[in-house]
Amino acid sequence: MTMKFQYNKTSLQCLNKQLNMRLKALPVIKNKETALRMEVKKAKYKVNELDKKLEEKIEACTLSSGIWNEFNTSLIAIEKVKTSTKKIAGVKTPILEEVIFRIDDFSLFNNPKWFPEGVSIIKELGEIAIEREFFNRKMELLNHARRKTTQKVNLYEKVQIPGYEDAIRKIKRFLEDEENLSKSSQKIVKNRKQKQMEAGQ
Repeated sequence: MTMKFQYNKTSLQCLNKQLNMRLKALPVIKNKETALRMEVKKAKYKVNELDKKLEEKIEACTLSSGIWNEFNTSLIAIEKVKTSTKKIAGVKTPILEEVIFRIDDFSLFNNPKWFPEGVSIIKELGEIAIEREFFNRKMELLNHARRKTTQKVNLYEKVQIPGYEDAIRKIKRFLEDEENLSKSSQKIVKNRKQKQMEAGQ
């Protein structure tokens, strides 16, 4: 990392401040990254679980696919999806509260007797599919935040912290060399004065 700095104590203080700030922040960012990684894993597991559940339910329905041809799909529709948000490691994620369906009235006498069960099956499939979408969105948001946090960890660990440490080392060496030169020149001047005084006696 190429860093602009001056070879003086003010620049040294400024760089030390920046370095300490990053050294303090790094464990916090690493903890956030770990928490996000775990949450992504949980959300992914839940998505897979709901995929499996949905697949099983659809498979069970396809066994009686013939009777579904008689079913009136306009009987049931999603009216409202109630949601809320929850912060996980500083990331706003959607939470599914409730799915409200609109179910039209239908005659139990003029329709097959399995229609009410058909309505509840469609309702259940809809709820699983919507819940799956919510967990998928949650996983995407958390994974995006995790990637950004990982980038920040890498930036601090591999670029900025070593860069600041290197600059601080260079300034310290320069200031030490400058001090040694100053001491040496003072010694030379002192010795010269002493020799002149001795010669003058």
